[in-house]
Amino acid sequence: MFTTIRNAFKNDDLRKRIIYTIFILIIFRLGSAVIAPFIDGAHLSQQIGNSTDFLGLLNTFSGGAFEKASIFALNIQPYITASIIVQLLAIAIPALERLSKEGETGRKKLNKITKYVTVGMCLLQGYAYYTIVRAEGAINAKYLSGFPKYFALITIILSLTAGASVVTWLGDQITEKGIGNGISIILFANIISRLPQTFDVLWKNFMQGGKNFILVPIILLIFAGMIVLIIVMNEGERRIPVAYAKRVVGRKMYGGQNSHIPIKVSMSGVMPIIFASSLVSLPGMIARFANPKPGGFWYGFLTVMSPSHWFYGILYFLLIIGFNYFYVAVQYNPIEIANNIKSNNGAIPGIRPGKPTSTFIAKVIAKITFIGALFLGFIAIFPIIFNSITSIPVALGGTSIIIIVGVALDTMRQLESQLMMRHHKGFLE
Repeated sequence: MFTTIRNAFKNDDLRKRIIYTIFILIIFRLGSAVIAPFIDGAHLSQQIGNSTDFLGLLNTFSGGAFEKASIFALNIQPYITASIIVQLLAIAIPALERLSKEGETGRKKLNKITKYVTVGMCLLQGYAYYTIVRAEGAINAKYLSGFPKYFALITIILSLTAGASVVTWLGDQITEKGIGNGISIILFANIISRLPQTFDVLWKNFMQGGKNFILVPIILLIFAGMIVLIIVMNEGERRIPVAYAKRVVGRKMYGGQNSHIPIKVSMSGVMPIIFASSLVSLPGMIARFANPKPGGFWYGFLTVMSPSHWFYGILYFLLIIGFNYFYVAVQYNPIEIANNIKSNNGAIPGIRPGKPTSTFIAKVIAKITFIGALFLGFIAIFPIIFNSITSIPVALGGTSIIIIVGVALDTMRQLESQLMMRHHKGFLE
């Protein structure tokens, strides 16, 4: 990795791209310190700074901008939500499906549609954010009635919408003129910015002595082991061999090659965790607005759905597995893969073309998906179990580690590919 970075800085074009990416990230972090109008960021930080529900996850993904009531509080969440919505609609709506298959032109049109949907999600999530900060008492009472109420509401929503739009634009600039996927790089920077706080918590617990003197080093070793496991699982794949028959076209012979179809173990990435965490955290968000009476049905239900309850962990684990299967089913169509192999005069050794091939591919994908789902579920719930046992609040969870490792690996691959394009050793030497 360090060799790749050193070689990248030796190349003028890549060095400019890396410096440009760093410059954009600096602008982004400076913008995260600008507080939205009419909101008491210090009061809000005290209320949700150590939250372990979905608000805590959003706060981690925003690099702390959510708890500070920054104009970048919504961050890239509206864009991610809009992208998911457009991807799902591309399956259900034939017109969008045709656009997704039109190459670069169709991709640009889909991106434009995604930007429009992003603005709509910004307005919706901006109102939700206003509702949260109002419920937490982070807005002065004089702005909660009459004309000032509506003026503050509109100003806050428009400020958050503008901030999220700027964040999306900064991500596009990194993708176009920098290194890596801009949205992923910003999400990576947000999570990395929380590391000093995490290490500060660990250091304070370590200095307390007692059992923490042993537990803190164990936590660091576990995190290191999780990183190694995530790298192994991200790089792991099941290769289905494909043999192509020889065919003669004119005076030339084509085919006769052996290839493979790579099936990644972690095909869906971190998306099932995000979907599942959003769903299981809804009761906790509802509990912030409603005050159910102790002993009632809703009080018991919200208690069971709290992150500290064992039922929450089991439901979270099962939802991750379910969403993982759903996401893979959306991405991979065994019948379409089998038809593509058949149309190119290919076949899987020992498997007849057509339906037997699609059945075989479906079985392989199902097995790999199950392994990947168990891996994601384990990574997601392990910090919950460990925190409940040790009582040491650590902000860096399994989801964050998966994102950090995944983005780092993807960026390194892009750097290596850029270096290969700029240095043809066999041709120049």
